[in-house]
Amino acid sequence: MSRLVRAAMTQTRNAYAPMPDTVEGLEALADHTDDIREANLAHHEALVARAAACGASVVCFGELFPGPYFAHERRELWLAMAEDAIDGPTAHRVRDLAKRHGVVIVAPLYEREGERRYNTAIVVDADGAWLGRYRKTHIPEGRNEQGPFAETYYYGAGDELSVFPTAVGILGVAICYDRHFDGVVRSLAQRGAELVFVPAVTFGEVSARIWPQELAVDAVRCRVFVGGSNRKGPEPPWNIDFFGDTQFVDPNGERLPDLCDHPELIVSDLNLGTLEASAASGWRLSADRRPELYDP
Repeated sequence: MSRLVRAAMTQTRNAYAPMPDTVEGLEALADHTDDIREANLAHHEALVARAAACGASVVCFGELFPGPYFAHERRELWLAMAEDAIDGPTAHRVRDLAKRHGVVIVAPLYEREGERRYNTAIVVDADGAWLGRYRKTHIPEGRNEQGPFAETYYYGAGDELSVFPTAVGILGVAICYDRHFDGVVRSLAQRGAELVFVPAVTFGEVSARIWPQELAVDAVRCRVFVGGSNRKGPEPPWNIDFFGDTQFVDPNGERLPDLCDHPELIVSDLNLGTLEASAASGWRLSADRRPELYDP
């Protein structure tokens, strides 16, 4: 059975041009957080239009797409970037964008709910309907050879794994650090996910090496399509170089070809109908799994 879905992910970076050259200059942005959001929304509107022109019916943006990846340090001014995930400016723009182009959109943003903040992805259907949100459930704090990630300063952890029935199929979302934990994609697949998006901001030698391996292993073990989106290039003023390598992987662990000639978009065809057939390997991992041996 064929259920062909053309899917897209962004591979971009902060689009706000007047970023300072030094970290010390960041305080001058205190009154410009709305301008930063607007620049990135406009940039992604153009990317969605290009993805739709390439035939995509679902588009996933990168982690925290309305701004730079600010968690290289602890700085209070970035807390102002947090917004309501239902009625905030990004949610409204994304709903309009989805309806205008008739595409499903997964949009990761910085959420504020009352006094709490989360790293959240909202899911909007092709008619502009707000379907729900997923809050990143694992929050990293540390550093690698390229630099630090101080995410616990900015947001807390979500406590629910969710899937979203959409016009293109059942979607799951695992945000960046979530991908390192073996139960996340498996749990989404058990809930019915056919395609799991992994929007990320990731950098460093180890991450670059294991990124494609993790995506492929999850796709094979859980028998789902997996799409991993990462930023590409340096963002001033920190200038840590994100390695990109955005890709879709099928349930046989094969990287799918990119069908759209654009440096900030990856577009691939996913035949979700193949999920109903037996695995090409002959393995029955879900049926033969013995959780009593290794699940507490």
